[in-house]
Amino acid sequence: MFLQIENLLSAAEVQAVAELGRQARYVEGRRSNPHNTTKNNALGDPADPVAQRASQIALAALQRSEEAKNFVFPRRIAAPCLCRYDVGMKYGAHSDAAFLPVGAQPLRSDVSCTIFIADPKTYQGGELLIHLGTEKLSIKGAPGSAVFYPSTTVHEVVPVSAGERLVIITFIESQVPDQMQRDLLYTLGEVRALEGLKMDWNNRVQLEYVIANLHRMWAK
Repeated sequence: MFLQIENLLSAAEVQAVAELGRQARYVEGRRSNPHNTTKNNALGDPADPVAQRASQIALAALQRSEEAKNFVFPRRIAAPCLCRYDVGMKYGAHSDAAFLPVGAQPLRSDVSCTIFIADPKTYQGGELLIHLGTEKLSIKGAPGSAVFYPSTTVHEVVPVSAGERLVIITFIESQVPDQMQRDLLYTLGEVRALEGLKMDWNNRVQLEYVIANLHRMWAK
């Protein structure tokens, strides 16, 4: 199950993050996954105040987005991180780590998120490829858009052949770790949002009853 949001960041926020991205200090991306020989990118230094400001803008956008919250059911969100790909950089096929060293308790990565900052017209290559069996879903989002996908999914970033790809990435621990259960709750929520006001009130109460109790039963 995937979700794409067109304007997670406003135009002003995109402009601010892009400027911060030019000023930020970066470290080698392999630092976060030293055993993956196909990883070749640059990450915003988490100790850099400029990179931290970009992270805070993205985190605020994630926290205010009802669409994202209704899809992910977030419990914890890792600090969003600037991620830059210059010419020749890539990240080969991989699935994200199950747990991330965040704070006193590791964060379980249930949902991964990429927020696009650079205009796709300004760079070539750099598509996010999500592997779906024998098929691959190619995503190259507009500035400010975001894609959410299960962290268990095999995915990659193809080599950048011209320009610079700038995105923000993060990982989310969901209240509902099971992907299918999360999908069912999201679908029921969409039915409620689209049809709830048209329903007989007793039927609406029954739907609310099912959603609330499934959420309660499946939350970890």
